[in-house]
Amino acid sequence: MIRVLLADDQSLVRAGFRALLEAQPDIGVAGEAADGEEALRRVRELRPDVVLMDIRMPLLDGLAATRRITSDTGLADVKVVMLTTFELDEYVFEAIRAGASGFLVKDTEPEELLRAVRAVVEGDALLSPGVTRRLIAEFAARSKEPAAAGALVRLTEREREVMALVGIGLSNEEIARRLVVSPLTAKTHVSRTMVKLGARDRAQLVVLAYESGLVRPGWLG
Repeated sequence: MIRVLLADDQSLVRAGFRALLEAQPDIGVAGEAADGEEALRRVRELRPDVVLMDIRMPLLDGLAATRRITSDTGLADVKVVMLTTFELDEYVFEAIRAGASGFLVKDTEPEELLRAVRAVVEGDALLSPGVTRRLIAEFAARSKEPAAAGALVRLTEREREVMALVGIGLSNEEIARRLVVSPLTAKTHVSRTMVKLGARDRAQLVVLAYESGLVRPGWLG
């Protein structure tokens, strides 16, 4: 059973998400929070698998709450998905760097929300390729001079190749076609790369690809 915490200051939004999630045989709502401070308390108390976190909340916004969750080693298994009214919300980029596993717009289709919750628990791709590429483009526009790529020495040549392909926004299926391997093999390479680099999920792997200089702005193909 996937346990989800709903953090949103609008009770109607929480009620809608709760009804949708609890209608699924493999998903349950562990609890709710109406502000960032309450979300932090509930996360520490309930240890949910996934937090659906609104970006704009009173007392403590979702971005700050996410930073605190992802920086707490005791909460390493908790995945945060940011919720936003607008797909290009200015905070989405910073949320990914803060450790969020991705983001969804609040008016997303129910099937997409359910798919996202299940995918993020598996550490799989949450963002659609189109959204991922916009995120990458935003990161590229803001990125500074690449840091030393010392961490990459832990990777094999194939793992570096896979990381670079993740960095330009390719899905596991697209990587498999590019490298002429099975999707399962591509997923295994991605997973091993994340483990070696200590990346919580695919979104952080994209950020690391740019920060290490493995991928450079303008490589979006």
